[in-house]
This record gives sequence, C-alpha cells and structure tokens, in this order.
Amino acid sequence: MNSREPSLLACCFAELIGTAILIFLGCGSVHTAVTTGALQGSWQVAIIWGSGVILAAYAVGPISGAHINPAITLSLALWNGFPRRRLIPYWIAQTAGAALAASLLYLIFSDTIAAYEAREHIVRGQAGSEVTAAMYGEYFPNPTVTLHGSGSAARHGNLSVFGAMLAEISATALLALSVFAVSDRRSSGAPGANLAPVFAGLAVAALVTIFGPMTQSCLNPARDFGPRLVAWFAGWREIAFPGPRGAAATLLVYLVAPLAGAVLGGFAYARILQPLRKS
Repeated sequence: MNSREPSLLACCFAELIGTAILIFLGCGSVHTAVTTGALQGSWQVAIIWGSGVILAAYAVGPISGAHINPAITLSLALWNGFPRRRLIPYWIAQTAGAALAASLLYLIFSDTIAAYEAREHIVRGQAGSEVTAAMYGEYFPNPTVTLHGSGSAARHGNLSVFGAMLAEISATALLALSVFAVSDRRSSGAPGANLAPVFAGLAVAALVTIFGPMTQSCLNPARDFGPRLVAWFAGWREIAFPGPRGAAATLLVYLVAPLAGAVLGGFAYARILQPLRKS
C-alpha cells in the first residue's frame, strides 16, 4: 500500500475541485434567491453555504486538507505548520476553482438572469446592477438583502469601509478559530476528523446568517475574486471591478480583511487558547 503524501499537483487539483463545490452550491443558492425567489431568509442561503463546506471537506479533505479558502491556508501556514512553499499554488488553485464554478453557474443561469434583469429594468454594468452582480462578487451593504426577506433596502451609503472591514475581520477570525478548534487532533474536546467538517460548515452557516446582510459574508478571498472575474467578463465590467466604491474599498474589504481576520483567529487559537489548555 502506498502511504506517501499526495503530491502538490494532486493537492492543488483537490483544492480546485473542493473550492468549486463550495462556490457552485453557495453562489448557486444566491442565484436561486435573486432570480427566482425560491429561497427566503438569510438562513436558507447560509445553510447551503455551510453544506458546500461540508461536502467539499469530505470530498477533498483526505487529499489536500480542504482549505478551500486562501485565508485559511495563510493562517495554517503561519500557525499550524502548513508548508509555506505550497501557499501560492493553493491560492491559485482555490481562485481557479471558484472561477470555474462561477462560470458554470453563469452558463446555467444566463437566460434566467437576463429575464430577471429585463423584468426589473436592470441594465447590466450600470448603477443598480449590483443586485445581479452580487450573485458573483460581493458588495457592502448586501444589495440583495430585501430579496432574502432580511430587512430594508441596502444602500451604498449606510455601511462604511471601516465597518465592512471590521465585519469581515471579525467573521473570518471566528471562522479560522473554529477551523483550528474542530480540527485539533490533540484536543479531547474536538469532534474528531469524521465530524469536523460538519461543525466547520455550521460555523460558516452561522457567520453567513449574521454578516451576510452587511458584507455578504465573504470570509474567503477566492470566493469573491474568482466569481468577480467571471462577472467582469459577463458584462458587469466596472460594477464587478473596481466596484461602486472603487478598487481600494473592494480590495480592503474582500481581500485584506479576510486574510487579516484568519491570521488573527489562527493566532488566538494556536498561541492563546491551545497553550492555556496545556497549562
């Protein structure tokens, strides 16, 4: 029996597939909520995102660890011994997987999206088309919030860049801490390898429920930038990137903040909570 560790190529392919599973289910739920109204309430969307995490983890976890998120990969590289030479290849694979899933969703839903835009008098690529662009990249406040039955109409003036960054940092820190905690084989309180994906998925679902109406709860730079690239090519152009608030705001909220949050969450577990358990 071959007991060798999977090669870097195998791991990257697994990360591509795992991230594609996550994005196909998660962004697919947003497509359905926006264009058909079949999903109501942020929890219905959130639990599908959580299910995507669970399925992806079971599918590719034994191969690559199922990071499926550049922020988690960075945190594991800094605080949990993940080889840093694999950092960039994982990031590329994760972003490619997200873009692949978003492309497939666009092919499936393109006619439905066009019909919805025509019905709602949305001109793709112009102000107001954030509602449909949000099926791919992310915006703050969430422009689809009323479609999910979650509150009053979102407006681009009622959540500051700082507030959005703080939300993403906090949410991703909690996610990273949760991932470290449920996957810690040295902890007697951890659920074990067979159930760890379930608890990680539930953590994602909870975070999406809470932070989704604010920032769409990114937590994952690949989840944003892979689909955002697809939206740019599909006709949303400047609405997709740089976005209504400009490139700096988009990058700070959906790239810098999740990376920083995951680093903080991993630090909190590996350097504060874990040593306390041993003391």
